[in-house]
Amino acid sequence: MSLQTPLRGLRCFCVAAECLSFKETAKQLYLTPSAVSHQIKQLEDNLNLSLFERKTRAIELTESGKQFYHAIKPLLEQLSQTINQFSQVERTKEVSISMPEFFASELFVPRLRGWSEQYPNINLTLETVKSRRDSPKYTDVSVVLSGKKPQDVLSYDLFPISYIPACNPSLFQKLHGKGYRVLEKTPLILHQARPTAWHQWAERVGYHQFQPKQIIQLDSMFSVARAAQQGLGVALIPMPISHAWFSSGALVKLFEQDLLSRDRYYLVQHNEDPERPEIKLLIDWVLQSFNTPEVALQPAS
Repeated sequence: MSLQTPLRGLRCFCVAAECLSFKETAKQLYLTPSAVSHQIKQLEDNLNLSLFERKTRAIELTESGKQFYHAIKPLLEQLSQTINQFSQVERTKEVSISMPEFFASELFVPRLRGWSEQYPNINLTLETVKSRRDSPKYTDVSVVLSGKKPQDVLSYDLFPISYIPACNPSLFQKLHGKGYRVLEKTPLILHQARPTAWHQWAERVGYHQFQPKQIIQLDSMFSVARAAQQGLGVALIPMPISHAWFSSGALVKLFEQDLLSRDRYYLVQHNEDPERPEIKLLIDWVLQSFNTPEVALQPAS
């Protein structure tokens, strides 16, 4: 074997040999599948050996690959232990989480200072998702908005969500106290994921002759809240997640009746690696910070 063979290629090989999937290897090592394939091919070229038999939907170790794995695995483990023993600096750990962008902006990011103070040696990567139709990047855990509890994964219930009619203070002065019929004279704003939400709200409050003048659908909840704040019309705003918009005076509840939703926020664990306790620390911190509406309503410190 060439002395130029990088250690990362050996590590990549060992992970691939254990899970027999370049895609899964990429997830575990935070690489792209093409990067994994390139490192394995480079290692095979250096060794002048074929380590994997590549099939259409799977990979298998060749006999040479099996022998090399059993020989190199304990050496890598011993090297890792030696480095840890001689390291004088505490290892910086990494953990990742994905969530809807509105959850991130209104609840998660304002509280990140608490995470940083409590776990200064754990780097956090945050991926935001604009809508439920988007496919999030792979992360250790994620916050999802769903009408039912996610199946086949370890998940935790955070809190339910409801929607309240709201507008900016200027429009509130014009519309307040004039009954439900004012909704037929101003644009109504909602998230395009819930196109019938205004009609559901009208049915909920007993307004059966509801005939809206105009309904505007936007593709992100932040855009919905911002449009209402700028006076475009009356929007259905999610609660309790939007508490800051009301406490700051940017938005005012036009009516007190809300639309109850089956949607709830859940925390989903994707990575259950027992050698990465930082994942459990992140889960515990999220549950402590966001698992009840009362906690969600508290301003970030």
